[in-house]
Amino acid sequence: MPGPGKKGEVMWPRLVVSKILNKRLGSNNFVADFPSDSESNFVKFPSFPSKSLSCSSILNDRVRSENYKIFVSTWNVGGVEPAEDLNMDELLDTCNICDIYVIGFQEVVPLRAANVLGPENSKISLKWNSLIREALNKKSFKKEGKSTESSNQYEFRCIISKQMVGILISVWIRTELRSFVRNPNVSCVGCGIMGCLGNKGSVSVRFRLHETSFCFVCSHLASGGREGDERYRNSNAAEILSRTSFPRGSSLDLPQKVLDHDRVIFLGDLNYRISLPESETRLLVKKGEWNALLENDQLRMELKESQVFEGWHEGAIEFAPTYKYYPNSDQYYGEFEGKSGEKKRVPAWCDRIIWFGEELKQHSYERGELKLSDHRPVKAIFSTQVRVTHKLKELQNCFYSERFEQIASRLNFPCRDCFSFHANDI
Repeated sequence: MPGPGKKGEVMWPRLVVSKILNKRLGSNNFVADFPSDSESNFVKFPSFPSKSLSCSSILNDRVRSENYKIFVSTWNVGGVEPAEDLNMDELLDTCNICDIYVIGFQEVVPLRAANVLGPENSKISLKWNSLIREALNKKSFKKEGKSTESSNQYEFRCIISKQMVGILISVWIRTELRSFVRNPNVSCVGCGIMGCLGNKGSVSVRFRLHETSFCFVCSHLASGGREGDERYRNSNAAEILSRTSFPRGSSLDLPQKVLDHDRVIFLGDLNYRISLPESETRLLVKKGEWNALLENDQLRMELKESQVFEGWHEGAIEFAPTYKYYPNSDQYYGEFEGKSGEKKRVPAWCDRIIWFGEELKQHSYERGELKLSDHRPVKAIFSTQVRVTHKLKELQNCFYSERFEQIASRLNFPCRDCFSFHANDI
């Protein structure tokens, strides 16, 4: 019969598992903005010239492409709550208007036991989203050499916001595109304590814009600067790609895994370090010799070896390492004599944005200079082609609404199944 010590060892995992089951770690719930009026939820009744009112002419009007700009940023805020007047313009690069904004955070709450095992602190995500909303909907316009604040002509709405412990991802889109967004979903993967708690892991979001599917993975991978610690980060990444799963939808035609989507971006505090001695790393950082450092960057080596990240890409890094700083300072941690036994935390590019496949074009990749935490934020702008249908798209949206019968009778469609078959066959 096991003694008291062994009994405690058995009960502790059971206690943790019980906590896991009572948490919403894998919950599909998320926060989003919705139009205040019910009419905004429906696509307007499509009007066609009389000569096009036939099934064959409409179905032949198939697909074209439109170019969209996507802004992506990631920032480990170190458990520091933002001030009410924090200026987010620099983080969101609001001088460059994009169509989609994806903002990922890590450690929006301190990673202590109460936050890992307890209920989510929704107040902090509401605070960050409030700051984002204000920044995206209020722009600086320069006219005749003067800078004026005015309401931006592009109103942005949040289509998905999801928090898991310290990881928060928030996705915003131009309001005029809102009616073309379908199938928003989230998937959470915990890779932290016991390999399943949410102090490390990912929150992934997906949606369809017109006929193109997007997936954004906001992650916080295993920390550690010792030799071999990169294996834990690789394991976390593999777990995230393997365990992340989205609903297939009623017609079972939606992408389920991360790499099944048309456009995929992986962002976060990936925690990869530089495999050089501390003294050499600090000297090269001081000299600004980024290429010499990047030759020994663990993520760059993983991308080249194509094991976990086969088929993934990263833009050119032409900025200083983003970790680890003294908060509210430009000084790297460990540059001065600290307390006895205090870890020095060698500078590294922990905060990264990478993408999968060949359909995304990156236009910028840089770091921000907000000094709230020991990390600097990183941001990127992409463009991509999105498949868009003309009349067929309008009809398909209406098909899934209660108003389809009106359209079906007007266009003399034989049945819903006939239309559904053609609509999905594009």
